[in-house]
Amino acid sequence: MVQLILNNPRHSQKFVSFKKTGYWTPSLWRDKKEAWEEPFPGVHRRVLANSQTATLGLFRFEGGAVVAKHAHPHAQYGVCLEGRGKFTIGDQIWEIKEGDSWYIPPSVSHEFRNGPKKPSVLIEVFTPQREEYPPDVT
Repeated sequence: MVQLILNNPRHSQKFVSFKKTGYWTPSLWRDKKEAWEEPFPGVHRRVLANSQTATLGLFRFEGGAVVAKHAHPHAQYGVCLEGRGKFTIGDQIWEIKEGDSWYIPPSVSHEFRNGPKKPSVLIEVFTPQREEYPPDVT
């Protein structure tokens, strides 16, 4: 069991215990070769963190790579760290570039097409957890 000391006077407890199950387990993910997957041609994904409450993913897109139109029951938040591309969200088209961020509500169909020439890097958060994403690979 892991305990944290809380110095905030508004908390009635001095110690908070974390159970060794589910989202109460502190976890660490390391960047290593086997942590990367290629779910679509030219799309490379690494899970940065994954718990019952959310999934954090790092995506690297080769020029012209596409994540085909799909929907899922998770809210999706993201930021473009490098490159540019085009999201189709329902009937809207968003041109994104470095520094842009977005929110896609649960169950809304969407697609991402990376720009044709240069790679892009995106970080995305899904809530609740994407259970189909791989668990901790530390």
